[in-house]
Amino acid sequence: MMTEKYKNAWDALYDDDPSHAESLRIKSELMIMVERFVNEKGLTQREAANLLNVSQPRISDLVRGKIDRFTIDMLVNMLSRVGITMDITIKKAA
Repeated sequence: MMTEKYKNAWDALYDDDPSHAESLRIKSELMIMVERFVNEKGLTQREAANLLNVSQPRISDLVRGKIDRFTIDMLVNMLSRVGITMDITIKKAA
């Protein structure tokens, strides 16, 4: 039996479409950052929604990990609204 190693779960799930796997990896990292901010501040979903300028159901989707309901742009905008900036590193795939 042959086993394969993947850098992350997205690569394993989308082995035939690396660009989709990369997009999902980025979205999941951004979602984690937003959720971490909400938790560290001790915000309710309603408070977080007001602060991030989204609806409370959108925060619920985030907490439940509904990655398909978010775009990278939306998540970057949410983080930017609360003063969180990102550094991007772009490199050629191995």
